[in-house]
Amino acid sequence: MSSAATTSAAPQASKEPPMPTMGSPAGPPKFQDKYEEREFLKFRLAQALRIFGNMGYDEGVAGHITVRDSVRPDCFWVNPFGLHFALIEAEDLILVDHDGNIQPESGPLRLLNRAAYMIHSAIHKARPDVNCAAHSHGMYGKTFSCMGRELDMLTLDGCAFYTDHAVYKHFGGVVFEAEEGQHIVEALGNKKAVILQNHGVLVASDTVEATLHFYIAMEKACQVQLLADAAAAGRGQETIKVSHEEALYTFKANGNAIGGWFSGQPHFQLLEKKEGKKFQFKKST
Repeated sequence: MSSAATTSAAPQASKEPPMPTMGSPAGPPKFQDKYEEREFLKFRLAQALRIFGNMGYDEGVAGHITVRDSVRPDCFWVNPFGLHFALIEAEDLILVDHDGNIQPESGPLRLLNRAAYMIHSAIHKARPDVNCAAHSHGMYGKTFSCMGRELDMLTLDGCAFYTDHAVYKHFGGVVFEAEEGQHIVEALGNKKAVILQNHGVLVASDTVEATLHFYIAMEKACQVQLLADAAAAGRGQETIKVSHEEALYTFKANGNAIGGWFSGQPHFQLLEKKEGKKFQFKKST
């Protein structure tokens, strides 16, 4: 049975969806002082890493999230190699330049994951629009990556990735060489996510909040498709896909950067409530 027979009339592709709220979200904070912005980004990155740990995205020492430094844009902050996600604080992060040199501002555990450097340095060099990138070996992302294919548009949430994710159809093992990192960047292109075949998923966006949200959303989209495909196969049928027009309309509403930033807020709100600590703004506007 075709999806056209089971769905209502789709909006025209050119139609823009309205804002999901009756007002506009404020957006990421603005800073007059780049050093205060640095401290905020470090605080937020450490929070995101702890959220990863709390959600079970750890796999031994694998996985990394980076954020571009506001003071030195040719450098990025990254979690130290070998420290569990859930234990990471802002003062633990290490600052690395695009040549792999660990900077003096770094935390005490100055171990750099070579794979993290090879992947993230290539992304930050090639994509000035990307301030934060995340990769880990989440259960459903790496399971779905074994298919070597893009996600089907099955749900409203999954449509956030419509036309905005790719597949790197090669497995080169642990990313120890710059060439492999460059291949991943080429596969990512100008999109916000790439499925690394037999490996996992990687998400890149303009804020820590959006990157965290879209990483979690992609893990869940992979989980949904694995479940839906198995259930459909068990019933001898195929899953019903969202049409192009409907998927594009939905993507414009929930797949954009500001929507990702806003959708990421609850994860940080919950963490701050549990931990009892927030960033103390001083000079922000």
